[in-house]
This record gives sequence, structure tokens and C-alpha cells, in this order.
Amino acid sequence: MTRIDAKFAELKAAGRKAFVAYVMAGDPDYQTSLELVKGLPGAGVDIIELGVPFTDPMADGPTIQLAGQRALEGGQTLQKTLDMAAELRKQDDTTPIVLMGYYNPIYNRGVETFLADAQAAGIDGLIVVDLPPEEDDELCIPAQKAGLNFIRLATPTTDDKRLPKVLENTSGFVYYVSITGITGAAAAQAADVGPEVARIKAQTDLPVVVGFGIRTPESSREIAGVADGAVVGSAIVGRIADGDDPQTVLAFVRGLAEGAHSA
Repeated sequence: MTRIDAKFAELKAAGRKAFVAYVMAGDPDYQTSLELVKGLPGAGVDIIELGVPFTDPMADGPTIQLAGQRALEGGQTLQKTLDMAAELRKQDDTTPIVLMGYYNPIYNRGVETFLADAQAAGIDGLIVVDLPPEEDDELCIPAQKAGLNFIRLATPTTDDKRLPKVLENTSGFVYYVSITGITGAAAAQAADVGPEVARIKAQTDLPVVVGFGIRTPESSREIAGVADGAVVGSAIVGRIADGDDPQTVLAFVRGLAEGAHSA
């Protein structure tokens, strides 16, 4: 059982929904980002998605693209992102950490080396958005063998024919993308999301969490109400871009978490 599995079991036993927060590692700089990441569990975050900055983030809207650029310009690397996770683990051995990003930095490091380093840093899961199920032998299967969850995205365009292939080697949870498009592009609607979550849950026992287009405590509550949890990224990253200090950002995150937990 991974930390992710344990967290969802704990939440289910308590009758609560999950709140997942995404931040770009190294944005706006390493120390500020580390302070923020260390504060996320105390702000009510159940699972941390730690973005790995990459030069060609095709699934991300302008907010997260710019966060990645700021992080890269500040010297953030895959190694520094792993270092950040290891620093959090010194004070927190229970909050799951998921690395979210693209395959190129992992490929460049070497899959075997990366997985060993990720394990050592306390990483629990991976979301690699540009590796489809057809490429599972590349990273997904080795990651699972190394004890890391490989979390797959399902979208409004994932039809019933495609869905079983998407779910085949997925573990930890399923990340349902609430909108067609990039991050931060539109608002998620619970009326649209609910039936899609039910459709996915009819084919898997995994928890289904919903992200993209959630910006307020109210929308966090509404979306968590029709799923097993809510993910917020762009709205948090936008506060960092505006120059808010970590404590102000964490206060915003706390409100989002309380919204999901009240569902």
C-alpha cells in the first residue's frame, strides 16, 4: 500500500473527500517554493502534486507555463525538485507527493536512475501527461514495479472504447480532467462532471479526483461533491505569480481545502 492508497483509505473511513493541490516546484524561486510546499499539509492538503518544470508543457495553460518558465529561469531542475520532496519528507512522512510533468526530463535522466532517486526522495506517484497507455512499458510498468503509483488522466473525450485502456495500468487514483482544453481555461461544472465520474467509477474501484477549472472554495466543494476529491493548480499558481507571500497563498489554499472537505 502506497501513501496514496493509505490516504484515500483514511479519507474514506472518515467520510471525507480529498483535496489535492498543485504547485510548480521552484516557482518563483527554490526557497520560497520549499516554504510553500512545507506548509501545504498544514493548510489541509491531502495530496501534493509537485510540478516538474519543462520547456514545452503542452497540456498547460499560460498560468502554469509561466510558472515553469520562472522556475527554469531560477535554476530549478528535476534534481532540485526531488531535493524539495526529500526536504518535505524530513518533517512529514505521510502526505503523498505526486510528481506531475512530462517524460523528457525523466528520459534524459534514465528511467532506472530516476525511479531509484524518486523512491529515495519519498515520491509516491507520477503523472506524466505525454505518455499514453500504449507506452506503458516505457515508464508506467517499471514505476509500478518500483512501488510508485502511475496516475492516468481521463478526459471528456475519453470514450467508453478508450477508457478501459486508460484504466488498465492506472493506480493510486484516476485524474479526471473536467474540461476539454488546457489548464486554467474554463470553469468546471459539477452537472457535467458528475455523470462522467460515475461512468469512470463503473469501470474501476480507484478513487476519481477532478481537476482543471476549479478556482474557488465553492467550486472545490461542488466538484468534490460529485467525485472523490478536487484538484486545484492554476488558481494557486496564479497567487504566486501575483507576488503573494507563502502565508497568504497558504491561507487561500486552506479555504479551497475546507471547500472540498465540506462536500
